[in-house]
Amino acid sequence: MTDLDQLTQSLARNLKRWRNERGFTLDALAARSGVSRGMIIQIEQARTNPSVGTTVKLADALGVSITTLLDYESGPQVQLVPAEQAVRMWSTDAGSYTALLVGTEARGPLELWEWRLMPGEGSDSDPHPPGTFELLHVTAGELTLTVGGETYPVPAGSSAAFEASVPHGYRNDGTETVTMTMAVSVPPAR
Repeated sequence: MTDLDQLTQSLARNLKRWRNERGFTLDALAARSGVSRGMIIQIEQARTNPSVGTTVKLADALGVSITTLLDYESGPQVQLVPAEQAVRMWSTDAGSYTALLVGTEARGPLELWEWRLMPGEGSDSDPHPPGTFELLHVTAGELTLTVGGETYPVPAGSSAAFEASVPHGYRNDGTETVTMTMAVSVPPAR
């Protein structure tokens, strides 16, 4: 399969996924984007390679980035955000601030969790429904995150985001207690 074929397949899959997640019919997406219903059908069936302009219109209408629409990496994706890459939204001279630690374009019910893992302990999870995302921020220790068989060290101050539709787990392989905050975004029931 060529890169272009892979991109065409990815765009077809992602366009359909995001259109369904947003609850848009073909006609609704056509009206929002200015792209014809027929063209959207051809793209979703991987029968055409749209122009960059058409792809941008569709991404804008869906409220996602063009990168999200074109993304064709295989397997689970984990976004790691080192502490120094958190986006400072505002701050004061006295030291107050807000920081966007990590984000995702998922929608639906959202849960916020506090975790504490003592040295040597861990917890494994079965896959959640497709479209379930987890975002976490480690406040102490170093978490060992496993997603789809891949292991990621997440030290204190760092954050991670991943689609949790594959087996995943959290371990403390260190000697210091791991504390973290986690948000879980579950897709809306159909």
